[in-house]
Amino acid sequence: MSQIELVRDDSRLTEVVEHLLRTPRVAVDIESNGFFRYHERVCLVQLASAETAFLVDPLLIDNVRPLGGLLGDRSVEKVFHAADYDLRSFDRDWGFRINNVFDTKIAAEFVGAERVGLQAVVEEYAGVVLAKSPKLQRSDWTMRPLKPEKLQYAANDVLHLIRVRKAISARLKKLSRYAWVQEEFARLESVKHTAPDREAAFLSVKGSRDLDGKGLAVLRSLFKFREREARRRDRPTFKVIPDFALITLSSAPSIDLSRVKGLGWYGRHPGSRGLKDAIRKGLRSKPVSLPLRRRSEEISNLENKELFKTRLSILKAWRSQLGNELRLNPGLLWPTKSLERLARNPCNLELEATSAEVRDWQKLQFGANLRHSLEKLS
Repeated sequence: MSQIELVRDDSRLTEVVEHLLRTPRVAVDIESNGFFRYHERVCLVQLASAETAFLVDPLLIDNVRPLGGLLGDRSVEKVFHAADYDLRSFDRDWGFRINNVFDTKIAAEFVGAERVGLQAVVEEYAGVVLAKSPKLQRSDWTMRPLKPEKLQYAANDVLHLIRVRKAISARLKKLSRYAWVQEEFARLESVKHTAPDREAAFLSVKGSRDLDGKGLAVLRSLFKFREREARRRDRPTFKVIPDFALITLSSAPSIDLSRVKGLGWYGRHPGSRGLKDAIRKGLRSKPVSLPLRRRSEEISNLENKELFKTRLSILKAWRSQLGNELRLNPGLLWPTKSLERLARNPCNLELEATSAEVRDWQKLQFGANLRHSLEKLS
């Protein structure tokens, strides 16, 4: 029977870390509050050895630095499922760097699994059916105390990962693909949190590309208003005003606010005051002028642009055939951006092989095959 312990003080965290540093591997996961708060933060860190889940509460612990020591120690393998978000969150909140990572989602992709979500992978490789709970998945992990059902839910995310890792590793080795995932895991060590560019962030709103300069000026003003309100209310921006409402207002700034879905309190007096001020400010601003997207020199210099499309189609067909033969997602076998560059210049394989996007295992396994395909395009 697996045990679950809630770690709520500094001294116990130190003891748990010392214990886990003597183990070969530890499963790791986090719970955050991004669906409920503007100031997103890690609210719980789940660690598991073979039989025990330690749920570390960083909202109650003053010094979490020992946790960073464990995560950074190369002698202990850290087993995640879909590690990218977790790694960025550890970096964002505490500057922790994680070394020696094993990602069961990536591993599942490389054995050809069609379903790579946590529940599917745990059922397939550990024989455990995890209870589905969308309510707990989307709950506010800032709230305390943590109820028993939330603790069990959090523990389930890590209790079975080490068994999954063992089973899926055996499959990878049988397929001679273990070295492939090792390179993918090594790349995860460089993952860092990147703060958004606050001046250009409004351009990430879906639908912004369809706006003219004046509409973009209004969108920029509305975006900044929403950020201020989200920060003031400590709510995620999508719960303040959704993106589609910002686009509606930016494309038709004189529209009756009562007709715009998603505004809620901001669509009626007195909540509409700040929103209207933001619209007026945007209308008074100079239209936003964006630099024209520069076409790639390689594409612009092609005498027949259809040649590029034909070459790319052939290269993607080559990759798809490999995927069918190996029963893998073709996107894993060679980067699309790299194929696009090679479609522009098939003679550039040597240079392309030095690209940071292309893995060593890809070059080793498929480089000669790709070279043969490129010779037919030249």
